[in-house]
Amino acid sequence: MVTRSARQAPLTAYVLHRYDWSESSLILDVFTREQGRIAVAAKGAKKPFSQLRSVLLPFQRIQVTLGRAPADSEMREVDTLRAAEWTGGLAMLTGAALFSGFYLNELLMKLLARHDPHPLLFDAYAATIASLGSAREAEAQAALRAFELVLLKEIGLLPDLGTETASQRAVRPEARFRLLADAGVVETLDDGDASTSGATLLALRDALAAGDLRALQAAARGALTELRPLLRAQLHYHLGSSQLRTRQVMIDAQSLGL
Repeated sequence: MVTRSARQAPLTAYVLHRYDWSESSLILDVFTREQGRIAVAAKGAKKPFSQLRSVLLPFQRIQVTLGRAPADSEMREVDTLRAAEWTGGLAMLTGAALFSGFYLNELLMKLLARHDPHPLLFDAYAATIASLGSAREAEAQAALRAFELVLLKEIGLLPDLGTETASQRAVRPEARFRLLADAGVVETLDDGDASTSGATLLALRDALAAGDLRALQAAARGALTELRPLLRAQLHYHLGSSQLRTRQVMIDAQSLGL
């Protein structure tokens, strides 16, 4: 349980999503390093001269101070925003990077339980957002795959990449493996896009164990074609959905040449 004193301590945060609450106020879905994903009521944030309008933006690191939840019984799980301050960041994401950023936000909103802190995941999110704005296409895709791996590991949905799940035999670098949401790491004779090499899995495992995001991105960059379908299948299985809304919007935009 979060105490009142803990609630009032400043939190490092990113805004994931915002919903209209009234003509002048918003409900925010916020990802914090200290408390995980939380819901926050930002009273008066929509007013033309509110200082919060230029602060409560996506992909910008902010510091928030929270008060007691509103008295309304239907809002017990929502904290009240007392103050918010921009703490520095990069330029706003644009183009494909913007879609990628919203994709990360959608993953966090759908897979993270509220009030479940994941400081390592928060740091990975911050680093990934920073890299999206300046990365070339291959580097951006590697950053996304690395974040997906960190997310799955942090919430306990990623099997040990160095061990065949059923047999508990060590993964051999020269062999091919599939990564199945319901069966874990499985050796296969298939050398197509539905599998990857043991060497890749071991490199990813070592980078994850070391908490080295750059090494994880480098390992992912060398196997982008293989990792994308493997991780997409994992995520869709746990999301219970075949298509994320952000991904569909991106596909539609690409088809229109936007």
